[in-house]
Amino acid sequence: MPQLFTPLTIRSINLKNRIVVSPMCQYSSQDGFANDWHFVHLGSRAVGGAALVFTEATAVCPEGRISPHDLGIWKDEHIEQLKRITAFIEQQGAVPGMQLAHAGRKASVTEPWNNDKLIPVSEGGWKTVAPSPVAFSEEKDTPLELSINEIKKIVEDFKAAAVRALAAGFKVIEIHGAHGYLINEFMSPLSNKRTDEYGGSYDNRTRFLIEIIDAIRSVWPQALPLFLRISASDWADDGWTVEDSVKLADMVKSKGVDLMDCSSGGVVSYAKIPAKPNYQVPFAAAVRKTGMPTGAVGIIVTSEQAEEILTTGQADLIFMARELLRDPYFPLSAARELGHDDMPWPVQYERAKRKK
Repeated sequence: MPQLFTPLTIRSINLKNRIVVSPMCQYSSQDGFANDWHFVHLGSRAVGGAALVFTEATAVCPEGRISPHDLGIWKDEHIEQLKRITAFIEQQGAVPGMQLAHAGRKASVTEPWNNDKLIPVSEGGWKTVAPSPVAFSEEKDTPLELSINEIKKIVEDFKAAAVRALAAGFKVIEIHGAHGYLINEFMSPLSNKRTDEYGGSYDNRTRFLIEIIDAIRSVWPQALPLFLRISASDWADDGWTVEDSVKLADMVKSKGVDLMDCSSGGVVSYAKIPAKPNYQVPFAAAVRKTGMPTGAVGIIVTSEQAEEILTTGQADLIFMARELLRDPYFPLSAARELGHDDMPWPVQYERAKRKK
């Protein structure tokens, strides 16, 4: 059997293969609520054969949204619509996952198709927050520096969001600590200029993340997995490095993180990122050497690529984004390409399994 289609068990959760629907922002919510778009978007990828289907980055508070149209989990009213989605995902033999996030200084902008423009408070936006009053770029707002009490409040927001995610039927949580959003902003010395217990040293800069992990693990069942997405490198001088990520793996594993999803970049606008197929896979490979299971992500577009990453021991899961936007049924096609004829199809589609 191809490695891509071997099962993987993490805590009590059994994944039927190694293909994960990576969190992909849809910018299609009103007041944080899931709707038919999310049902079809996430549900079709479960029908397509992926083992684990993540929501987009889901805001733990209104100010944590990237745009006014991000998915949210900051109030109990969000739960009901999400339950419909998680139930359908599980009916397809997949596992529903939710990525919890706070956008920090990269919040209050328009959707990508509207050019990611800053939305001022006067036009329905909100004042952004960050570890330090340092703007992401000249085009963005200078954020407010979070007070200690405000930091503690956001930790509690993540905790409360985890409780709601569980009530909504999710079986895996991923903490979004990447791409220049709030947790990543605390971790990187390029965006964190604090001089208190949340800034300066490595331990201080990772304190916010560790507190969030502890808070979530205090309410998230021990039988269920907790993932962490990181930017394994800032791709900029004097920033966060892969060596920092390797060190982090040991810290968070002892706190109950089961897998690190290794992305990169996003914390500064001037980073030089050599994007090409597999360009982030070495990060997953480096972290995996610590004994921490990893997910590989980034321009993975063919079944052969994915299979090689797994068979060479560079990662345990393959997180796919744009290719699954292009083809929700990629897992079914990949199984055929790799000669895995036993890959089950939805019974409604069985008559199309063999090309004639």
